[in-house]
Amino acid sequence: MADQVWIGIILISALILFVVDKWRYDFVAMAALFAAYLAGLVPRQEVFSGFGNPAVITVAAVLVISHALWRSGVVDTMASSVKGVGDRVWLQMIVLTGLTTFVSAFISNTGAMAIMIPVALQLSRSGAGHASLMLMPMAFGSLLGGTITMIGTPPNIIISDIRAKHGGEAFGIFDFTPVGLSVAVAGLLLMWLTAHWLVPRSKSRDTSSSPYDVSAYLTELYVPEGAGLISHTLFEFESKIKENFAVVALKRGKQMITAPPRYQRLKAEDVVIVEADTETLQKILDITKFELNAEEEIGTRFLVSDEIKVIEGIVGHDSRLIGRSAADLRLRHRFGVNVLAVAREGQPLKPSLSDVRFKPGDVLLLQGDAELLNDVFNRFGCFPLAQRNIRLGSKRKLLLPLGIFFAAIGVSAAGLVSVPVAFAMAAGVMVLANVLPIRELYEHIDWPIIVMLAATIPLGGALEQSGAADTIAEAALWVSQGAPGVVVLGLLMVVTMLLSNVVNNAAAAVLMAPIGISLAGTLGASQDPFLMAVALGAALPFLTPIGHQSNILVMGPGGYKFADYWRLGLPLSLVMVVVALIMISLQWPMYA
Repeated sequence: MADQVWIGIILISALILFVVDKWRYDFVAMAALFAAYLAGLVPRQEVFSGFGNPAVITVAAVLVISHALWRSGVVDTMASSVKGVGDRVWLQMIVLTGLTTFVSAFISNTGAMAIMIPVALQLSRSGAGHASLMLMPMAFGSLLGGTITMIGTPPNIIISDIRAKHGGEAFGIFDFTPVGLSVAVAGLLLMWLTAHWLVPRSKSRDTSSSPYDVSAYLTELYVPEGAGLISHTLFEFESKIKENFAVVALKRGKQMITAPPRYQRLKAEDVVIVEADTETLQKILDITKFELNAEEEIGTRFLVSDEIKVIEGIVGHDSRLIGRSAADLRLRHRFGVNVLAVAREGQPLKPSLSDVRFKPGDVLLLQGDAELLNDVFNRFGCFPLAQRNIRLGSKRKLLLPLGIFFAAIGVSAAGLVSVPVAFAMAAGVMVLANVLPIRELYEHIDWPIIVMLAATIPLGGALEQSGAADTIAEAALWVSQGAPGVVVLGLLMVVTMLLSNVVNNAAAAVLMAPIGISLAGTLGASQDPFLMAVALGAALPFLTPIGHQSNILVMGPGGYKFADYWRLGLPLSLVMVVVALIMISLQWPMYA
């Protein structure tokens, strides 16, 4: 009994820390694992056993293959075809959500959204607008798509491995398809019919090609004869003011210097374009004796050139920018990148922008060298929203990665090799075939997810071996006393779904699967429907933006608030539970 109490305390503490989100989930999971080891709940030889678990290997391999398909332009080719659907918002939503759902069945949900969000924004700006009407259904569609195959989402991979450990064979790639496809189709139909009324519309991104009034952040300053700091460098100019502002351009006669180097010296009659708030601007004028130059309307003409670009990007769910500011990171000094604007929940934040601490879902407007901007986005875990050149590539380059991918699916579906081996080999073949450069092999593996999975798998085992899972199962049966088995199944799925809205869905699957197996054992029923209920519940967190990376990614571009998600998410969740229970009962009966 003491073991059950200790594992309960450890897991509840971990769940609270997951929700509070002060520390990243991989760190919390490892801390919980070490606590369980010190309490004698996890044997010494099993502490790091999760790192060699087939589910962890499969997730890593799928992430590598997803990036290879993304890099080769396979999905971009499909996305480019969407641009011909016209400017009818309802039709755009149907096509975009349908395509996102299909793609997410085979590559990571986050990768699919990173590709499709810029396409949605492009269609919105060129047509009738209302990007917010499309983005939330697309995010939810990516979650629905993940349920269709075993490789579509980490919970399915985890559940497949857990089944193998409990006396059965691992689920095959398409064993999830009858239930997952039915759920996905029902979810899409519901969203297509109700999104017009249930999805909040934000006008922040619908009325123009940019969510920001760039001119509100920029001011022209004229350098008259006799002004202070003439012949000084821009570095000396910025050091003298000692405030947060940015020099984004320098106009000298007919020459326009965009993002001027910090060693550039000021001359009389220069026009300096700065990004600053009113207090900082007044200080600049007082110290330098520069003059406001309001002869021309300020616009984006000062921001871009052949080499310098302005690109929007979303702060990802595990970005290195989270909790830090541009000043902390010294983006201008280290990378020559200016933060021109930040939008949160669709609304621009005012200067001083360099002190804004970034949050997941923030939309940044960055200016700098195009190649440097790409490096910054990759380095810091952000997703660019700029219109991209579609990487259509040659037919051979498209067919090769697709051939490798479908070969891996074929040999694993035929039972010739296991899924982890098939997909790990496919990732290696893609490197050998130069579909994916070897330097990028590990760059796009979501390492926090991998570490979290490896840490929670032994915790799930401790939950089961301590008897806590049986105790929870007995409590659930007592609550649903006298009810049919399908009610117990529904209760398990609802609890898993609620849990996945506040913690990582992979962690929800690991923790709830032992409880599902215990429920099945207590009822004398097959474990398969209970495992399927856990997989679906963990994969479909529609109620909060923190439930999944896809939900976070659309928060800024869509202008959504935290409370907006349940408006569509709650009815969608209820319908998904009903459809899933019907299909699970038909496909995976509780009693043979």
